[in-house]
Amino acid sequence: MLLLRTLLGMTELRLSLQTGADQLDRAVTRVYGTELPDPSRYLSGGELVLSGLLWHHGPQDSETFVRSLAAANVAGLAASEPHHDHLPPDLVTACERHHVPLLEVPVDLSFATITERVSAELVGLSRHRRLLTVVAEGAGLPALLLAGSHELGAPCWVLSTTGRVVAGGELPGRVNLVKEFLQADRLPKTIRGTTLVPVSERGGNRLTSWVLVVAGEPQHEAAAELASLVALERLRQAQGRQIENRTAAPLLTAVLHASADLDSRLAAAGLEHARLRVVSAVTNDQRTDLATAVLEEALPRALVTAAGDTVYAIAKADDSVPDEVRTALKVMEPGLGSSRVLVGISSPVTARGLRGAAEEAAHARRLGERRGGRTCVVAGEEIALHQLLLAGVPEELRTSLRRRLLGPVLDYDAEHGSDLVGTLRVFLDRGGSWTAAAQKLHVHVNTLRYRVGRVEELLGVDLAEFEVRVDLFLALQAGQLSA
Repeated sequence: MLLLRTLLGMTELRLSLQTGADQLDRAVTRVYGTELPDPSRYLSGGELVLSGLLWHHGPQDSETFVRSLAAANVAGLAASEPHHDHLPPDLVTACERHHVPLLEVPVDLSFATITERVSAELVGLSRHRRLLTVVAEGAGLPALLLAGSHELGAPCWVLSTTGRVVAGGELPGRVNLVKEFLQADRLPKTIRGTTLVPVSERGGNRLTSWVLVVAGEPQHEAAAELASLVALERLRQAQGRQIENRTAAPLLTAVLHASADLDSRLAAAGLEHARLRVVSAVTNDQRTDLATAVLEEALPRALVTAAGDTVYAIAKADDSVPDEVRTALKVMEPGLGSSRVLVGISSPVTARGLRGAAEEAAHARRLGERRGGRTCVVAGEEIALHQLLLAGVPEELRTSLRRRLLGPVLDYDAEHGSDLVGTLRVFLDRGGSWTAAAQKLHVHVNTLRYRVGRVEELLGVDLAEFEVRVDLFLALQAGQLSA
């Protein structure tokens, strides 16, 4: 609804109120310009009447003209007197008597400018009402986007910041568009024939936004209006997710503490018969809000909740889950700022294996801390069993065990500048094959036998024994984890 007080607030029109301050909440339905002494037959109510007062020759003319406006129940009169500094006093008096708000138009402002501005506002309000009707009817985001595309006269899409199409069908190059959105200095932004408009919750950051993509360069106000209504639909979905996630915190507590009510918690979440994965995520700066947003966007159907500085997700098992999370994080990287996101994902398990799956996800995530990159995703099935087992051992204990098993060789290397530890690692990595290890080290087999014999002498062990090889291999791995 366009009110008279809204027109007065349009600084570019520079309209000034002469009378009718108590009637500024009148709604304007259209603009009508006239120089007829009595235009009542052309008025239907709600008009903003524009007049240059060519009909005015005296007080009686003002009385006739304004009385006709009042009878037609117009919204108000906007008048200009190009040959005088002020509007005729008798016109002001007539408007006061008949309760017709009177706005003075600057002599250097054309009525065409007023007409275009008000008409554009009325068109926008009409568009807003049509789109709002779609929202109010609960037709959903696809219907709203279809209506918005019709109003803007251009195809539209809604994307998540992982590059997922939320609504609007397939969009080539959507991942690059999202990256442009996350890196843009200013929004909206037009790039390669499309305009990117943020769809944000109040107070939300860009990483947790959706992206409204409109083909071409639409009118800014129209695109922003559609984005605001899409945000309402987004809020509805977020509220629905919050309701679903009410089961996540008690379920995670039951998983982490092996509670007796785990089965009932799984049933409440509808997961009692599903194979599941547990996902564990942290950021280097303890941003649980960021880690939560990342997992919710990457796994839109998972249950997500935080426990301390760690965010967990419980998702139905799928071989594609690690790749989905990895791909989503790569797309979101430009929006992470200074944060680094580490994610561990368990192998698929049944309900009875959830406690172990949570530990596996945490161990996998900790192993990822040693890898490079702004984001790192490590899945349990990608890691050897001994690595997962060692990741669960406190670092102090790993260091102690490594020292106990390899101490004499470590001291010898430090004193003589040798690398017997490296020789031992290659020898064990090649399964104790003298030929393969010698080739890897680029030494003669006899040289290798001497070095390995020196290791056995220093440690007092026989590397022909399988258990000894296992212990030393784990000690070497423990050193890599602690380095």
